[in-house]
Amino acid sequence: MLEETSSVSGSVNRVAAIAAGLVVLVAAIGVYALHERSVSKQLAEQNSTTNSALNATRDQLNALNSRMDALNAELAAKAAAVQPGHYQTPMHAASSRRRIEDPRWKKMQGQLDDQSKRIDATRQDLTSARTELQGSIATTHDELVLLEKKGERSYYEFDLDKSGQFKREGPVGVRLSKANTKRDYADLEMLVDDFKVSKKHVNIYEPVLFYAADSKMPVELVINAISKNHIHGYVSEPKYKGSDMEAANSSTANGAAGLNAPPADPNAKPSAARQRLDAPKN
Repeated sequence: MLEETSSVSGSVNRVAAIAAGLVVLVAAIGVYALHERSVSKQLAEQNSTTNSALNATRDQLNALNSRMDALNAELAAKAAAVQPGHYQTPMHAASSRRRIEDPRWKKMQGQLDDQSKRIDATRQDLTSARTELQGSIATTHDELVLLEKKGERSYYEFDLDKSGQFKREGPVGVRLSKANTKRDYADLEMLVDDFKVSKKHVNIYEPVLFYAADSKMPVELVINAISKNHIHGYVSEPKYKGSDMEAANSSTANGAAGLNAPPADPNAKPSAARQRLDAPKN
């Protein structure tokens, strides 16, 4: 009886051990299956990404091949258009050579050189005139007296305050609008032959030139002192007007013509008009 009980309990233990082994085996198979499924999914994603990259690369290669084919066709067409044995010189070299050898180019270059010389001469004349003009500017009252002694121009010295009224100074009317003592300039308004002229930022010792009516020489205004709302300077004009100069030249020319006229011929016959006049009665 004891042997049978022992045999049955051993059989139960073996069955339990087998069942436990089966459970472990099934669990291991499940874990392996899940792992394989995950690996398969990753491989599928990698394959999809690789295929997309390969397709993009294939499209780029196709586009490059198409461009190469188009360029080859264009080059072949240009080569076919050129006649065999004919050498074409570069266009830029030919145009450059023709421009240098063209006599019209040489003529234009000569004209430009002449114009440059004239500009240089004019610049030198302006420099000389500016130097001469600056040499005739009076910076003090004593210098103004010396200039007046030359007898070439009439000088009108003035002291002008800022005002809304014009003050007559020789041939012009002058009004001071602004005096800047920091930068030594003044804003002026002038009446020249009933025309109002504005001059902004007139610097000290800077001559303001303008032509009045019946004058071929300019009238000159110079500021030689600037204080608060006040300026000191002078206006100068030619002593002789244009009409006076023309009259003097005309009288001089007539006198010279009379002196140079040939003497009257005493044997010359009177004109027909004088022959028709009645003789004077005794």
